[in-house]
Amino acid sequence: MANRINGLGLILALPLVLALSASYAAAAPANSNVGIINLNASVPESLTVTLGAGTNVNFTLVPNTAANNGSTTSSVTTSWALKPGRNKIAVWAYFTSATAALTPLTAGNTVTIPSAAVKIQVDGAGGFNPCSSVSPFNAAASGLLVGTTNIVGNSNINGSRTDTLAYQIDTTVTPQLPADTYIGVLNIQAQVTP
Repeated sequence: MANRINGLGLILALPLVLALSASYAAAAPANSNVGIINLNASVPESLTVTLGAGTNVNFTLVPNTAANNGSTTSSVTTSWALKPGRNKIAVWAYFTSATAALTPLTAGNTVTIPSAAVKIQVDGAGGFNPCSSVSPFNAAASGLLVGTTNIVGNSNINGSRTDTLAYQIDTTVTPQLPADTYIGVLNIQAQVTP
C-alpha cells in the first residue's frame, strides 16, 4: 500500500512539477536580435593663419632713408591639424606684385614702392630682410619666408606657431619718391607639404 501511495503521490506531484517548470520557463529572459549602429568620427585636416595685433601698420617715410620703421608689429599664429605623412609647414609673407607693393593715392603719380623696399624682421632676431623671393603662392619675386616647422611623425601633427613681424620701408630703393600716401596689402599664408 505504501508503494501505491508513493505512486499516487508521484502522479499527483507530476502536474505540479510540470506547471512550475512551465512557469519558470516563461519567466526566463529572452534575447532579441542585435541592432547595429555605425559610428563615424572625423577630424578634418586644417591649416589656418590668424592675425592678432598689428593688422594696420603705418609708416612716416623720409626720402632716401634705408630704415623707415613701421608703427607696430604684427602677431601671426599658424595652427594645424594634419594627416599622417605631412613633412613641413612654411609660413610666407608676400605681395601680389614685385614692382608695385604699395601704390600712390594721388592721381597722376605713377611711382610705386616695390616689394624689395619692404623689409621684415621675424621674432626680433636678425636683420630686416626684403620681400624679394618667389613664394609658392605667386610667381612674383615679392615674398619672404617667415619660418618653417618640420612635422616629425605624429609628435606635432597637431600644433601651432606664433611669429612676430616688424617692418621697415627702404626709400633708397626709390630715391625720387614723391610726397604722397602709398597703400598696399601684405599677404600672410601657410603651406604644408607634401
